[in-house]
Amino acid sequence: MQVKRWGQLDALRQQLGESRWLLCVDLEATCDDYPAGLNEAARNAHILEVQRDEMETIEIGIVLLDVQLEYRIVDHFGQFVRPLLRPTLTEFCTGLTGISQSDIDTAKRFAEVQDQLGDWLRPRNTEGWRWCSWGDYDRNQLKEDAIRAGVDVLLDPARHINLKKCFWKIFACHALGLKRAVESIGLSWEGEHHRAIADARNLARLAQLLLSARQPT
Repeated sequence: MQVKRWGQLDALRQQLGESRWLLCVDLEATCDDYPAGLNEAARNAHILEVQRDEMETIEIGIVLLDVQLEYRIVDHFGQFVRPLLRPTLTEFCTGLTGISQSDIDTAKRFAEVQDQLGDWLRPRNTEGWRWCSWGDYDRNQLKEDAIRAGVDVLLDPARHINLKKCFWKIFACHALGLKRAVESIGLSWEGEHHRAIADARNLARLAQLLLSARQPT
């Protein structure tokens, strides 16, 4: 796939402004889904163990790019998070993510993990940072997690970049899932899909390739 709208790519670079760091963020969350083969009546009668508005982050993955060093990957952060509302993972969730119940049972709560993230991020505050994710889900989920935990959200929504939206604008294509987007620009997917740190690393690789592209003369 080739860049179709170079002006949109320039606009993405402008969003970074003078910030030195770009955080590529991915979350996994508690979830459930309907069993296969249900008709409409059965779906309406089936009660999901985790409703959409009850979803909570169970894994945070962040890969850090240095904008001044040609978007080189320089660090990463990854932690499991113990959910509050639905502490027992559904069979669907463990099957989708590969995250086990024991991973979650020994994890810290959201507020503690966010404190750890703050310690990790603090050295980068002086030179400025923005953060991106594939879509707006991660931004909204972190906000909900912070509200439930009674803390301020650390990753400021005002610093967020929806890289999924930027991607389809730059390539003039339909919205794609992250894995398909990564493969559409000639990269092979690395790691286990639907694990936060692996998804964040692949998001970072996509961002590297995208931001480093130069218009032919």
